[in-house]
Amino acid sequence: MREMMLYREHSAWTGILTAALMMLGLSQAVAEEIRVAVASNFTGAIKPIAHRFQMNSGHKLKLIFGSTGKHYAQIINGAPFDVFLAADSRRPQRLEGEGRALPGSRFTYAVGKLVLWSPVKEYVDPEGQVLQHGQYYHLAIANPKLAPYGRAAQEILQAKGLWDGLRKRIVRGENIAQAYQFVKSGNAELGFVAYAQIKRRGQTPEGSLWMVPQALYTPIEQQAVLLKDNSVARSFLAFMRSHEALQIIHDYGYDKP
Repeated sequence: MREMMLYREHSAWTGILTAALMMLGLSQAVAEEIRVAVASNFTGAIKPIAHRFQMNSGHKLKLIFGSTGKHYAQIINGAPFDVFLAADSRRPQRLEGEGRALPGSRFTYAVGKLVLWSPVKEYVDPEGQVLQHGQYYHLAIANPKLAPYGRAAQEILQAKGLWDGLRKRIVRGENIAQAYQFVKSGNAELGFVAYAQIKRRGQTPEGSLWMVPQALYTPIEQQAVLLKDNSVARSFLAFMRSHEALQIIHDYGYDKP
């Protein structure tokens, strides 16, 4: 009798272990990886969002960072991205109109803000007068032809009548991440960067900055769009609209859509 009970107990545990292994194998079998093209300004925010999504879903995200203009060119030339997180609305609209993105999948996930920034305290005044009166040799911006934040910087300088006069001092990064590095490294004394690049939850940004009034540049509506119709990509975009993701986006210095 005791041997029979031990046999049954052993069989029960074997069954549980087998079921657990089967579930693990099934989980691994259905886990997928999608490729997400991400505007470089969104680097800081997307990493915790991606981590939360991966922990919750078991799927993987491969993040490819770069300028929105460069990503757009790669997409129309066949780059195998599943999702595009752009730094503007123009390129996602074009992709949708060209039939390269799924109709109805486009939405604004963040509204970006531009600041004039220096890592040196009190170098940039709160009104941005340093642009006219400061002693500096280099002003960093992102390439206006490729990066929406660069186009916004050009709009600001034109609105203040400074674009032509400062042309020789302007150094252009391919994207806003490179423009930020020019300033951070000291290769440019100041520059127009995304507020999200210097803002962290619960912390005061280092250095000094001018928070540029929204009236001086076109609102930077950053839109997402689905490039390939698969369940993982759809789930990720749904997560991007969740309260959890939106709170992270806000914490990293963006306005909520």
